[in-house]
Amino acid sequence: MGLLENAPLVAAALGVVLLVSYMQRPKHLIPALAGSENPIFYYMGAFQFFRRGLDMVQNGYTKHREGVFRVPRLLRWDYLANGPKRTAEVAAASDDVLSFQYGAEDADYTMGLEITKNPYHQHTVRSSLTRNITRFLPQLHDELVCVFNDILASVGNDWEEFHVLPNMMQIVARLTARVFVGLPLCRNQEYLDLSISYTVSVFGRAQIIAMFPSFLKPIFGRLLSSRRSSMRVAMRTIGPVIQDRLAKVDEFGPDWEDKPNDFISWLVDDAQGEERTAPAIALRVLATNTAAIHTSSMAITTALYDLTTYPAHILPMREEAERVIRAEGWTKSALNNLVHIDSFLRESQRVHGAGPFTMIRKVVAENGFTFSDGTFIPHGSFLNVTSRPAQFDPAYYENPEVFDGFRFAREREMRMVKDGTEGGTFKHHMISTGPDHLVFGHGKHACPGRFFAAAELKAMMAHILMNYDIKAKTEGVRPPDFTFGVIIGPDPKGKILLRKRQQA
Repeated sequence: MGLLENAPLVAAALGVVLLVSYMQRPKHLIPALAGSENPIFYYMGAFQFFRRGLDMVQNGYTKHREGVFRVPRLLRWDYLANGPKRTAEVAAASDDVLSFQYGAEDADYTMGLEITKNPYHQHTVRSSLTRNITRFLPQLHDELVCVFNDILASVGNDWEEFHVLPNMMQIVARLTARVFVGLPLCRNQEYLDLSISYTVSVFGRAQIIAMFPSFLKPIFGRLLSSRRSSMRVAMRTIGPVIQDRLAKVDEFGPDWEDKPNDFISWLVDDAQGEERTAPAIALRVLATNTAAIHTSSMAITTALYDLTTYPAHILPMREEAERVIRAEGWTKSALNNLVHIDSFLRESQRVHGAGPFTMIRKVVAENGFTFSDGTFIPHGSFLNVTSRPAQFDPAYYENPEVFDGFRFAREREMRMVKDGTEGGTFKHHMISTGPDHLVFGHGKHACPGRFFAAAELKAMMAHILMNYDIKAKTEGVRPPDFTFGVIIGPDPKGKILLRKRQQA
C-alpha cells in the first residue's frame, strides 16, 4: 500500500501520539482559565478573548485574587498577577529580569528598534518636560484659547452636536505641538495630521502585528509599518527646525542665545552619537507624540462622556475653576488647586480608562522570575498585572460600580484632616499610581508624561467648563466604550451637545 492509502491510519496514529504526549507533559503550576488547558478550548478561548477579554480577566481575578493565573492569547499565554504585593514585586524587578522594553516589543515593528531599545526620550519627558511645566503653561493656555476658538468656531448660543474624539484629537495634537515644537509649526496642519495619523497607525497596526508568530513579525512589520511615509512628512515639516537647532548648537554651543525652550531643544540636549541627527530626533518627536496624543485625547473624551452622563458634577467644578483661576491665573499652582476637577478626571480613569491588565513585562532572565512566595514564571513569558478588576475591587473602593466624581477629593480632605497636613494626600491625586489605580502603570516605569498629561487635561476641562455649556445627546445615556481584547476606549463615534456658556 502507498502512503495515501495509509493516510487515515497514519493520521490516527499521529493523533494518539500527540494525545499521549499532551497528557504526559509536566503539569503547569500556574492555573489557567477553566477549560483552556485543553488545546481545542485554548484556541477557542484565545479567539473569545478578543470579544470577552474584560469578563475573562475579571473571572480569573475573582478566583485567584492574590495569586497568578493565565489567559490564552492567540499565540501565547499571558500571565496575570493579582494583588498589591505582586504588583509591587513586578514594579520593583530589574530590567534584566522583567523587561519593560521587550514587553512592548511589537512596537519595534511600528516605531523602530531604536525607540524601544534606547528610549532616552523617556528621560527627556521625565526630566525636562516635567521640570518645565510651570514655564510653558502660559503658552499652553494661549494655544488652548486659540484651538478651541478654531475648532468650535461654529458653536453659538444654540445647542450643537459635537463629535468628541476626532475633535479632541485635533485639540490635543495642537496643545502638545505648542510645547513640543512651538510656533508656528504647532499650527501647521500637515504636521498635525501627521501627528494624529502616526498615533492611530502605531496603535492600530501594533495590534495586527501582535497576531502573527514571532518569525513572521519582522516581515509583516515592515509591510504594515507607516514609518517610511511618516518620516518623509516629518522631515518636510519638523526636519528643517531640528537641523537648524543642531547647527546652532554646533556653532554657538548648547546654551546659545534665544534658544527655544521646547521638546526639540530638550531632545537635542539629550541625544548622543548616532541619535544626533534630524531624522533620529524627528522619530523621537513622533514617538512621544504617539503616547501624548493617544492617552490625553482618549482621557478627555472619556471624561466629557462622564460629565454629560453625570451632570451634577458640572456646577461644583465650574465654580472651582472660576474661583481658582480668578485668584491664581493659569499657573501650575492653580492647576494643583483644581481638586474637584482632578478628582473627577481620576474617577473617570478608574471607571473607564483601564484595560483588563497593564504593566506588561517579558521575562528575560534565563532562570525565569520567581515571586517571593515561590510562584515561578518561566523565561520568555509575558507577565502582566491586572488593572481594571483591581479598580473595581470593593476592598479598595466603596461602591466601586458607582461613578463618584468627587470620591478622591473627599479622600484627600479626610486624609488632610487625619494627618493635619496636605503632604499626606499625594496618593489621591490624578497622577498618583498604586496597585488600586494602574492607569499610568506603577513603579519606575510608570508613565513619565503623566504630569504633563494631568496639566493639559485639567486646563482643557477648566476651559470647557468656564466657556461652554455641555450635555448628553440623550439624557442619561453614555456612549458605550469600545472594547477589543486588551483595548478599552471611548466610543469613537460618540457625540455630545455643546453651546457657548449662557450666563445666569
